Amino acid sequence: MAKYDIESLYGTTPQNNGVLDILKHRPIPKSADHLDYVIQAQYNYRPDLLANDLYNDPNLWWVFKERNPSVLDDPIFDFVAGVEIKVPPLSVIKNILGSV
Repeated sequence: MAKYDIESLYGTTPQNNGVLDILKHRPIPKSADHLDYVIQAQYNYRPDLLANDLYNDPNLWWVFKERNPSVLDDPIFDFVAGVEIKVPPLSVIKNILGSV
């Protein structure tokens, strides 16, 4: 089994003998520079589309769930129009991914 890209939700989750271990979360710390964002209808159930528009990378869809765990219990089905979430800037994401 190939190793997951660092941008993947599973990027830091260990793999043992080709088997993915228990998910290792990468929490995103709260910060004053995170934006308040109300999910728009075109992003209903599609955090990947918002990640692509904001970060130019649809693989970063998991960032919204990690930053908003009390708002997005389910990262897909709770991602609906009208829900307000905190959106971290790309610089914070790059720092978490270690690509700064």
